[in-house]
Amino acid sequence: MYLSEYDKAEIRRIIETQLKAFGEDNQIQAFGFASPKIQQQFGTPENFLKMVKTQYHPVYRPRAVMFRGFTTVNHFPAQILYIMDSKGEVIQVVYVMQQQSDRSWRIHGCFFVPLDETLNQL
Repeated sequence: MYLSEYDKAEIRRIIETQLKAFGEDNQIQAFGFASPKIQQQFGTPENFLKMVKTQYHPVYRPRAVMFRGFTTVNHFPAQILYIMDSKGEVIQVVYVMQQQSDRSWRIHGCFFVPLDETLNQL
C-alpha cells in the first residue's frame, strides 16, 4: 500500500496526539481518534479509556516513544512504534490505521508484537 509523505506525517501526528490525550486523561479527545468501528465497539470515551488503562497500559503511560517504519495489517497501513513502559521495558507496538471517506485517518486498532519478531516495513 502506498502512503504519501503527507499521510505518513498525518498518521504520526494522530498517534502522537492520542498519546498526549492519554497522558492528560482527555478521554474525549483520545476516543475521537479511534475509527468508527472502534468507537461503536466501546460506546463511550469512558469505556474506551478504561480498556486502554487496563489492557494497553504501556500506551496509556509511555515513558518514551520511538516511531519506526510502516507495514500493512490485513490491507490496512500500520505504524510501528517502540514504546518504553514505566518499568523501562521496550515494547513493539503496531497501530493499524483506517482512512475515512473524507481522507482523514483514524486509529483502527493497536497491538503488541514481541521485539524479536521482524515486521516487513514499507
